[in-house]
Amino acid sequence: MTEQKQEIKKQETPMNLRQFIGTDVVKSQIEKALPSICTPERFLRVAMTTITKNEKLMQCDRNSFMSALIDCAQLGIEPDGRRAHLIPYGKTCQLIIDYKGLVDLIMRTGKVSLIHADKVCENDEFEYNAGKIIAHKIDFKKERGKAYIYYAYAEMKDGSTKSEIMTLDDIRAIQKRSKSGNSGPWVTDFEEMAKKTVFRRLSKWLPMSAENAQSLQTIEEKEFSFEMPKEELSFKAPEDI
Repeated sequence: MTEQKQEIKKQETPMNLRQFIGTDVVKSQIEKALPSICTPERFLRVAMTTITKNEKLMQCDRNSFMSALIDCAQLGIEPDGRRAHLIPYGKTCQLIIDYKGLVDLIMRTGKVSLIHADKVCENDEFEYNAGKIIAHKIDFKKERGKAYIYYAYAEMKDGSTKSEIMTLDDIRAIQKRSKSGNSGPWVTDFEEMAKKTVFRRLSKWLPMSAENAQSLQTIEEKEFSFEMPKEELSFKAPEDI
């Protein structure tokens, strides 16, 4: 009798997040959202590795984690900590798309030939005029000094160019507005997030599919809103269905 009770109790124990994303229910949802450039098996394997690297994600609400995961899948970007980050914010999982992830989305259109983002330091030679970056020269034989400007530049296949610059103060103001401004890549990879911020502003002038543009807008609204996500997605474990 004791063994039977133990078995029943074992069956009633709820799944943790790592176990949950390994279920067919989750695989089916990801498969529906994911474009053909990535398999659901690979995508979920990357997500599993991300959870392993950051145990705080295990404490996140299941719905917010799955919402972030599906947002990521719809863009066809793996949450690998390079192109996209899953950041625990209390019990809410926040998705942040990195600079490299944005570049992937733009380059998929086949209309852009070159993308570059960089910082400008006190001892660099930098010239900017009428919306164009005229020159950025770096003398690597001496200390560059502190960064004070970040910029992004894109060249289209038709020969036209677009550029955008932001001061360090501009970047810091954006960081303060982000829910995860004091954690995650804003702390561990500030320069990448600074490049992402200025490139995101530039990307509004660059070609991108309507679906991806809308998805990015939704992700940004969650990142910069200090309220919990309003939508309630219901993702249940197999035993709950």
